[in-house]
Amino acid sequence: MSKLSAYGKTADQTQLLVERHAPLVKRIALHMLARLPASVQLDDLIQSGMIGLIEAGKKFDGGKGASFETYAGIRIRGAMLDEIRRGDWTPRSVHRNGRLVANTINELESEFGRDVKDSEVAEKLEITIDEYHHMINEVSAGKIIGIEDLGVTEDVIVADGTDGKENQPFEGMASAAFQKALVGTIASLPEREALVLSLYYDDELNLREIGEVLSVSESRVSQIHSQAMLRVKSRMQAWV
Repeated sequence: MSKLSAYGKTADQTQLLVERHAPLVKRIALHMLARLPASVQLDDLIQSGMIGLIEAGKKFDGGKGASFETYAGIRIRGAMLDEIRRGDWTPRSVHRNGRLVANTINELESEFGRDVKDSEVAEKLEITIDEYHHMINEVSAGKIIGIEDLGVTEDVIVADGTDGKENQPFEGMASAAFQKALVGTIASLPEREALVLSLYYDDELNLREIGEVLSVSESRVSQIHSQAMLRVKSRMQAWV
């Protein structure tokens, strides 16, 4: 008889889940690779993603309400992000510039009470608009700027929760409040930025495909995505 796991699944059932969803790892890796420097290898992402998938297979509890694919996707992305961050290639200046832009956006939007334009941020930073776009491109190329970087955990993304959340009412309420605030913040973005995030995260289009939808270049989509996430981070500073 196959040995039962802590979640009541046999080892064979866990293996079946992993084998059935192995293509999900490559799909997520390809999607993530579209916004990473050339130094990141697809095979490395897939290897770390498979570790996340195996962990998901062991820990998934179908009684919580979320589908395995949803739960596994979060675990896979998390494993890939952890691997990338362990080998962080980004110069400190790029991290510093990312924080500087986010803080400047927050300062100007608090002052003006509206969305600020690229040109206004550039003026505040005392640089040209081309220099500002170059800075944004460096931040985009050097570091993943994504929903995960806002501190989102699987308890936030999967509304029904996992791993004992029912015994953590405060954490559950905090996650629900964070999720509500994040959704509201994204909805408040300028139309094009909100659309790029929707196409990227909800529809899972890559940068090239989004560029075709918006009739702009792939590099411009990357720029819009980074600008949107920096704006979100500036507006979510109380949570991050």
